Amino acid sequence: MMGYEKSYPDICVEVGLTCIECTSNTAREVARVCKGLRGKMVGQMFVQLYPHPACSPMHGQFAQAYRDASPREPQSETSLRAIRAVA
Repeated sequence: MMGYEKSYPDICVEVGLTCIECTSNTAREVARVCKGLRGKMVGQMFVQLYPHPACSPMHGQFAQAYRDASPREPQSETSLRAIRAVA
């Protein structure tokens, strides 16, 4: 006889997490400790952290939250000079 297995996102909801909160909070923490991930690397990080198929729709949310939480690279003086030269 097979027992009832709870599934995602039901387990998360029971502990008070929504998918958006879960992936956004995790993405902010990843951005804090893994700076500079780009494109496919962010996607690979998501799959490693969220291997359950029920979580896969949140990939885009995770990626956007990671980008939002990532520090912007400061413009170098060379870049500012190049912009002024064109303007």
